[in-house]
Amino acid sequence: MLILITGASKGIGFELVNQFSKDPANLVIAVSRNTNALNKLVKDKNTHSVLPLKADITKAAQQKKIYQTIKSLNLPLDILVNNAGEIVNKPFEKITEKDLRSVYNTNVFAPFTLIQTLLPLLNKKHSHIVNIGSMGGFQGSSRFPGLSAYSSSKSALSGLTECLAEELKPKNISVNCLALGAVQTEMLSRAFPGYKAPLKAVQMAEFICNFALTGQNYFNGKIIPVSSTTP
Repeated sequence: MLILITGASKGIGFELVNQFSKDPANLVIAVSRNTNALNKLVKDKNTHSVLPLKADITKAAQQKKIYQTIKSLNLPLDILVNNAGEIVNKPFEKITEKDLRSVYNTNVFAPFTLIQTLLPLLNKKHSHIVNIGSMGGFQGSSRFPGLSAYSSSKSALSGLTECLAEELKPKNISVNCLALGAVQTEMLSRAFPGYKAPLKAVQMAEFICNFALTGQNYFNGKIIPVSSTTP
């Protein structure tokens, strides 16, 4: 099975690479702007199940690089996990246009255009796109000061998920979004300094891995809250 994970160098993304690579039948393309930790993982585990790929998914040329890498493997892409994320924690009136564009480029535009780019390579028998959202973008959940750019971008990702599920259904492509709650990651620390989450990245990665492998059998176009607590 061929699996692509963005934002794979740390946090949940890194743990997802670990989880998927436990099965030697999987080949995990681990995409990140910095692949040092991924290269070390491959060396330490002495595994051929992980292919680190240095790329910035916000750049069209880099997305093409990802496309060419997959195409050269001559394998269909079974699972795409859009995990890469960006956050800005600032009062609304202090968020600059640069801040806003940076968050939306990573959280909305990059998944949108990456799916477009990789669409011809997705498994036509049945493939699964898993967008990693947030409870901050889940309708009816609590909202927190300073996260207007981040939360609204995750709401946009949820809407995109619903649209794509219908549009890609004839191609046998399922699309779901997991709205994650509090997980102890670097990003959470930036959003809520000093807060200790009840879940570690490895615990959430176990759930996401299982969902990516089987969730399409039960869900399509769903925004699923995965949250034992929200700060």
